[in-house]
Amino acid sequence: MIMNETIKTILSRRSVRAYQQEQIKEEELMTILEAGRFSPSGMNRQSWLFTVVQSKEMLKKINEACRNSLLKSGNPAMEERARRSDFSAFYNAPTLIIVSGDKNLMTAQYDCTLALGYMFLAAASLNIGSCWVHGITVMLNSEDGKELKKELGIPEEYQVYSSGAFGYKATEPTCPPKKQLDEIMKIIK
Repeated sequence: MIMNETIKTILSRRSVRAYQQEQIKEEELMTILEAGRFSPSGMNRQSWLFTVVQSKEMLKKINEACRNSLLKSGNPAMEERARRSDFSAFYNAPTLIIVSGDKNLMTAQYDCTLALGYMFLAAASLNIGSCWVHGITVMLNSEDGKELKKELGIPEEYQVYSSGAFGYKATEPTCPPKKQLDEIMKIIK
């Protein structure tokens, strides 16, 4: 396999679920967002909105809304997780990035998730941890999340498609088992 710094970053990136409380530096945040801005989008529409939340008060509000959403989910495992006293939907990360897009555009979902993926890789290249956080997406797109979505400044015609936790790693995550290429590929020549 060909190996360079980009490939090394891709292969070494892991989801981080334990963060230091120190906020990431402004220059690092802007670099991460810039990587998202340069991700591909359908017909180059760039239909995304990156909502960065670093306010402890707003993070607490989002966490409580996620807790309430999970408690009503009907999923026993998620309800149990939400009952824990140390519950944090985004693993106590100091930065949360929510990616939304115009729900009337055919490719918005793909554009937004790809942008977050680029942000994850940029963060990894800066030795900043990140983790996909789906519960926030579900909550903000629900009837219960409507007011909070408005408070976050996300336009009504936008849907939240992805969100991620970002921060300096408190521990170094291990690599879970990965399927072998021959299990997940088909090459037609």
